[in-house]
Amino acid sequence: MNTLSNRLQNLSPSATFAMSQKSSELKAQGIDVINMAVGEPDFNTPDHIKKAAVQAIEDNWSTYSPVTGYQDLRQAICDKLSKENGLSFDPSQIVVSNGAKQAITNTILSLINPGDEVIIPAPYWVSYPQMVRLAEGSPVFIQATIEQDFKITAEQLERAITPKTKLLILCTPCNPTGSVYTAGDLRSIAEVITRHEGLLVISDEIYEHINYSGAPVSIATFPGMAERTIVINGVSKAYAMTGWRIGFSASPLWIAKGINMLQGQYTSGPCSISQKTALAAWKCDQQCVEDMRKVFQRRRDLIVRLTGEIPGLEVNVPEGAFYLFPKCSSFFGKSYGDKVINTSTDLAMYLLEVGHVATVGGDAFGSPECFRMSYATSDENIKEALKRIGEALAKLR
Repeated sequence: MNTLSNRLQNLSPSATFAMSQKSSELKAQGIDVINMAVGEPDFNTPDHIKKAAVQAIEDNWSTYSPVTGYQDLRQAICDKLSKENGLSFDPSQIVVSNGAKQAITNTILSLINPGDEVIIPAPYWVSYPQMVRLAEGSPVFIQATIEQDFKITAEQLERAITPKTKLLILCTPCNPTGSVYTAGDLRSIAEVITRHEGLLVISDEIYEHINYSGAPVSIATFPGMAERTIVINGVSKAYAMTGWRIGFSASPLWIAKGINMLQGQYTSGPCSISQKTALAAWKCDQQCVEDMRKVFQRRRDLIVRLTGEIPGLEVNVPEGAFYLFPKCSSFFGKSYGDKVINTSTDLAMYLLEVGHVATVGGDAFGSPECFRMSYATSDENIKEALKRIGEALAKLR
């Protein structure tokens, strides 16, 4: 019998990738589809970073790299964390991985035993629960509604903690909502965490520079949190380098040693050329980051305004990332022809098939009353997509 392992049978495929694939299939049939399902910047990698890749090739950086990444890159990450985040790390505490996604998976696999509970605020990035299940842990969800700007409170966190709780995964700015936890929010959450012995936090900060509310704040900066926090970041979002696959974890040394051991056995060090481009990204002028952030903020304002004009959709104003997460439950139970909308996934499929706009249903993010749109696309695409969405929703009765 051809049977996959139990660990794989317990996982679900990525809904974001599935919608992007369906969008590509329709495009291949000649249908004009606007893809707002994909979670990556639509900019090209800045030229000075690309030149660093060419130089690295010319300089023959073509052999295996150290498991934890090159020393100069890990030092540059420490310098970045000190300058931008007020955090003190030694290169021995840094592990460079094949994207932030691997860095998070590394951390979970290094810390979680079967039956350990991992608290995940919902809405959440689709992969968090699957990573926990891969480690045979138990995801525990805390629901944050649009009325609370999709952010959990310290009181909600306190109620969710049990003797089995090992880890909290916190993403700010957040995918899929764009919500940003303020310094006050993080201080309150940190006070709860430090009251519970052995409780750790993964702080996913990959969207930190796509932030419209001021300088980023890391939960690791609060009293007692440096020794409890694993900071995750990378170059994918801020520098439009998703395909280069460079992320990192910055953690207490005992955790970093465990991640090093794990990564050494299943991938080893990341691509040598990509590491040299990441070094250039973190060490060179940062104006490119600010230029892209300003464009995203303009697009944020545009999509919030246009979505807010569509009857039946409820929106908040996201303070970061490049996603809008409208509440769409007013359309549940409505239909158009043979298409009936019972869930946000039904709605996303309807918008793809009728409006030719690819979005992602909120079911995949733990918030079935909403759906996600990425505004990492041109102003023209945003305007046309929202026009199509409005027309498609108006047909539902």
